[in-house]
Amino acid sequence: MKRFVRHMPLGIFVLLGCTAHDVNPQGTIVFRDVDVLSMESEIVLFDQTVVILDDVILEMGSSHEIQVVSGATVIDGTGLYLMPGLAEMHAHVPPGNSPPRDQVEDILFLYIANGVTTIRGMLGSDYQIPLAQEIERGDVLGPNFYVAAPSLNGGSAPDMASAERLVREHKSAGYHLQKIHPGVSLEAWDHMARISEEVGLTFGGHVPADVGLVHAIETGMSTVDHLDGYVQAVVSDDVVSQINTGRPINLQGLVSGVDESKITEIVRLSLENDVYVVPTLYLWENLYGMNDPSQFLTQPEMKYVSSAQREAWRRQAAGGPRDSPGVLKAFFDLRKRILKALSDAGVGILMGTDSPQMFNVPGFALHRELKLVGESGMSNYEILRSGTSSVARYVSDHLGLEGNFGTIAPGQRADLVLLGSNPLEDLSNLTDRVGVMVRGRWVPRTEIDEGLRALADKHSVGG
Repeated sequence: MKRFVRHMPLGIFVLLGCTAHDVNPQGTIVFRDVDVLSMESEIVLFDQTVVILDDVILEMGSSHEIQVVSGATVIDGTGLYLMPGLAEMHAHVPPGNSPPRDQVEDILFLYIANGVTTIRGMLGSDYQIPLAQEIERGDVLGPNFYVAAPSLNGGSAPDMASAERLVREHKSAGYHLQKIHPGVSLEAWDHMARISEEVGLTFGGHVPADVGLVHAIETGMSTVDHLDGYVQAVVSDDVVSQINTGRPINLQGLVSGVDESKITEIVRLSLENDVYVVPTLYLWENLYGMNDPSQFLTQPEMKYVSSAQREAWRRQAAGGPRDSPGVLKAFFDLRKRILKALSDAGVGILMGTDSPQMFNVPGFALHRELKLVGESGMSNYEILRSGTSSVARYVSDHLGLEGNFGTIAPGQRADLVLLGSNPLEDLSNLTDRVGVMVRGRWVPRTEIDEGLRALADKHSVGG
C-alpha cells in the first residue's frame, strides 16, 4: 500500500473572483458549489467555492462571486458538506526508537482514513520528531503531528534533579509538550512546573495522586487527560482520606462518595486557569465496562489490526476489573456529568481516545468516542468544535505554535473533510466521507478504500 507522497512543485497563481489574473493554475484545488461548516459558528454556508493553493485556503465565498481559473482541479461539491479535519488529541504511534516503519505508516493512514488530520502523540520517542517533520514536508502521508515528550513519572523523575534534567532535555530535543504519568512526587512536580515555565514547555496528561487536580491546575497543567483527576477531586473528604492512606477504593466507593459541591469549584478553577480536558470516555468504558471482551473483537475495524494486537487486547481485558452494572453506570454517568459541567462553563474540551489501546482502533475509535460524549448532553456543534477550532486555540495558546487550522477561512491550513451529509444533524454523518485533505493533499474515497482493503488483506494473511 502506497503511503509515501512527495508534492511536486506547484505553479504560483493569484486568484480569482472579479480580479482574476492570468496565472498558472497547476496544483490548485477548488471545491465548487459546496456547503461549508466553517466551525467559526454553527451556521452552514451554502453554495460556496473554496480555493486551495499549496497547503493553504486561498479564498472562500459564494460560487456566484468566485470565478475559477481555467485548468484548476475542481471537485464538485453539489449536495456535499466541507468541514475542517478532526483532531485526535490523545493519540499514540508505536513507541520505541525504531519501530517497524510499516506499523507506523499503518496507524498514520488509519487516522487519515477517518478524517483525522491532526494528532497529538502522547508518548514521544526519538524518531517521532523527524517523522512529524516528514509529514509537514509532505514526504509522508499522515496527520499533522504534535509530539509529546517521553513520560515524566515516578520512575523517570523520582526527584527534582531528574525532573529538571528531563524537562530541559525534552525542550532542547524539540518536543511540543511534556507528557505526565502518575507517580510524580509533589516536590518533583513543583520543580518540574517551575523549570517548564522557565524554558517554555507546557505539560499535560495524568494527574499524580500526590499532586492532586487543584494543585496541578494551579501550577500550569495545560491538559487533564482521562477525567480521572476530576473524579478523584470531587469525592468526599472521607474518601480522600482513604485514598491518602493507601486503602483500596473501588468504583463503588468513588461513586457513593461524591461531593457535588466540589464539581462547581473545580469547574471554576479549570476555567480560570485555561486548562483543557481530554475525556477519553470510550477508553474507560472499554476498560471497566466489558463483561465479554470478545464482543469488541467482532467490530468491523478489527480487521485493520494485527492478530497479535487483538490477542493482546483480549488478554488485557480478561484480567481487568469487574463491577456490577449499576456501579459501572453510576461511574460512567459521573464522568459524563463532570464533562457536561466543564463544557457548559466554557472549559476547553478536546477530542481524544488514547488509541491504539484496549480495542481502540486509530481513527475509528474517535467516532465511537463522539457518541459517548454526546450522551453527556454536549451539542453536536460543541462536540465538533472539540476536534477543530478548540484544538487550534490550544495549539496557539499552550504549545506556542501557529493555530492556523480548525476553521475554514482564507489563510487557514487546508486540512479538510468532504462529507456526503451534515454532521451537525447527526455525528454519524462524519463517517460518510467523500475524501480527506491534509495540508492541501487530496485523498479521495477511492484511495482511502484501496488503502483499507490492502491493510485488511495484510492482517488476514500475515497477522
